[in-house]
Amino acid sequence: MAKPKKPRFKVARHLGENVYNHPKALKRGVKPHRKQSEYGKQLLEKQKLKAYYGLKERQFRRYVKKALKARENPGTVLIQNLEVRLDNIVYRLGFGSTLRQARQIVSHGHIRVNGSKVDIPSYPVKVGDEISLSERARNKDLFRENFQSAPLNLSYLTKDVEALTGRLVSVPDIDEVPINVEVLPIIQFYSRRL
Repeated sequence: MAKPKKPRFKVARHLGENVYNHPKALKRGVKPHRKQSEYGKQLLEKQKLKAYYGLKERQFRRYVKKALKARENPGTVLIQNLEVRLDNIVYRLGFGSTLRQARQIVSHGHIRVNGSKVDIPSYPVKVGDEISLSERARNKDLFRENFQSAPLNLSYLTKDVEALTGRLVSVPDIDEVPINVEVLPIIQFYSRRL
């Protein structure tokens, strides 16, 4: 899978949002935007959401298509589908300190879902699934320290620090997902193009 390889802090300054959750991302300030057209606002929100989840256009477009076909609110479905990606859940639980690190942990085969090895970062985690480290990865200090030191304040996830496991206990509520994006402009942007 192709990965975004742009300079992260420059992207964060352009978007005006710390999409990488890095303390130094906006250290040099935010690039000011001129008065934006409706199209410009839609484009910016779309770029923000893609950056939050580290997706390229082609993959992001598939998620939007799926959300537009859903019977529920497409904006809510889009955020929920992105939030339950395995790489994102691994990041939210604290196995990886960044989304990029979490994605690498998954693709290197260090993660187990209900005891089975899953190395696909986009794997959709279902409610009740247990996420754990492989036996080999449990012995690595980096993973253990990341997991034990990361605070968890999301009601849709639980973690057992001693057992080094986490679980998705409910479908994420869109208001609780820790991202700052307006979803409606994104849906409007794609509804004319798909």
